[in-house]
Amino acid sequence: MKKKLILFFATGGGLGYAPVASGTVGSLPGIPLAALLVFSGIGLLWQAVVCLLLTVLAIPLCSVAEGYLGRKDDGRIVADEYLTFPICLLGLPWMTMEHIWLLPVGFVVVRICDIIKPPPARQFQELHGGTGIVLDDFFASIYALLINHAIWIISGGSPIWHSGI
Repeated sequence: MKKKLILFFATGGGLGYAPVASGTVGSLPGIPLAALLVFSGIGLLWQAVVCLLLTVLAIPLCSVAEGYLGRKDDGRIVADEYLTFPICLLGLPWMTMEHIWLLPVGFVVVRICDIIKPPPARQFQELHGGTGIVLDDFFASIYALLINHAIWIISGGSPIWHSGI
């Protein structure tokens, strides 16, 4: 039972078994997680803390799942994708009808950053177990967050530091 539960969460409810682009498909549960952060009513600082906690939670989950599946950074493991996804939307007004376009843009940007893995993301991938599985996605999400905010500012949005946070 424990093994099934761990694999269920590690594979994103089975989305990690997608025959093509399992990482992209497996990122989808990150959208409702990001929405929960916004709807929770907690401030941006606490949203960032929750994102860090989700990242830390992903490490042992991915590590144990990797052991069960028997392959380093098995593509079926997508908890690293969806548990770090909310990071790329922090501080952006993507939940409004006027700015909902930020969601698909943010999704594409984080997927590109995860695929390209700019330094140090690629180097972290070499670390053992869940740490290596998760940290490359964490840094890809941080890069995506910066790019998404740049896109927001270029499109005429106010920088986050002007919001009184």
